[in-house]
Amino acid sequence: MLNAQEAEALILELVCPLHRERDVETVDLGVARDRILAATVASQLDFPHWDNSAMDGYAVRYADVQDCPVVLEIVEEIPAGVQPKKSLQSGQAARIFTGSVMPNGADTIVIQENTQRDRDRVTILQSPQFQEFVRQRASFYNAGNPLLSPGIAIGAPEMAILAAAQCTQFQVYRRPRVAILSTGDELVTPDSPLQPGQIVDSNQYALSTFVAQNGALPLPLGIVRDRAEQLKQTIAQAIISADIVLSTGGVSVGEYDLVDRILGELGGELHVRSVAVKPGKPLTVATFPHQKHPCLYFGIPGNPVSALVSCWRFVQPALKKLSGLSNYQPQWIIARSRDELRGAVKRETYLWGQLTFLEGKPEFALARGSKSSGNLIDLAQTTALARVPLGEKSIAAGEEVWVMLI
Repeated sequence: MLNAQEAEALILELVCPLHRERDVETVDLGVARDRILAATVASQLDFPHWDNSAMDGYAVRYADVQDCPVVLEIVEEIPAGVQPKKSLQSGQAARIFTGSVMPNGADTIVIQENTQRDRDRVTILQSPQFQEFVRQRASFYNAGNPLLSPGIAIGAPEMAILAAAQCTQFQVYRRPRVAILSTGDELVTPDSPLQPGQIVDSNQYALSTFVAQNGALPLPLGIVRDRAEQLKQTIAQAIISADIVLSTGGVSVGEYDLVDRILGELGGELHVRSVAVKPGKPLTVATFPHQKHPCLYFGIPGNPVSALVSCWRFVQPALKKLSGLSNYQPQWIIARSRDELRGAVKRETYLWGQLTFLEGKPEFALARGSKSSGNLIDLAQTTALARVPLGEKSIAAGEEVWVMLI
């Protein structure tokens, strides 16, 4: 049985990231949110596009305002978006506003708080620094240089940059396809009347949302009964149609746990069978070396909490790497625990809750209620997993703990 770090490293080694040529598509700016850039983006524009003012005030020649107070003639007013019409001569100034183009001859801005205006004259009350409050052309970015690099997700800042750079089309990786199936005779859909002993299949909905939140396309295949031929047929369909397969249930050691055997019959190579973690000990990870299309199979526990913890801990970094993200490793920080955290000693334990900040310092608040792997009610509003290391019985309230962001 592998420990968590060994399992994570092995899984990431098995991931084949999307190909730079085969798995790339061109998208329009308007639909690019959350996509992963597949090629470097450059712009033909300098940023700023021209010398402009960073403040409301007066554009002046620095040589004229070194000994203040001094009175200058106002020869022009330059609103934002208007091209200056005059070049400043000695003894002249131009009224200017934030973002307005600097007139020829001017090299410095005097903010209006340091001036006093009288009709077409302005008194400069305080000497500025040379080029003060002037945004120089290309001081932020030179045209033709790399603007955004491949492997980054396009969020709000990147959308703004691409729009400002007039990059209306660019290359991104296609979204990974993730097949999702739930195994078990006891499972029913949420709209079915519930009979004694039956369980509503919540995993199909939880995992589809998890997949979509990570930028991939969920392919829900529904509930598959504990029938070897039916399960084999569904898994065979999944591994040829998806980049990743997530199946819940059927990976433990019971008589109806059929997944591992079926994977072997389909030519699968099993790399992981269990991990020393709680919850989520049963974990099957397989690849299919004889298949033309790469597919990574995750057989995860059927208990709802175990299923999501397994996804957050092991599937999420694999999915990020597959999608082309350059930053795919789990994010860990040290926080103070508000509560006592009890471990399983022989297994690394993950406890779910919320990460908050008190006076700027991170704190972990344990979710209330029992920590049963079947208690999905407790998962609401989970933002982090606290880790009690292998071999430790507990972490006392007030002590530091490693916390994984999800």
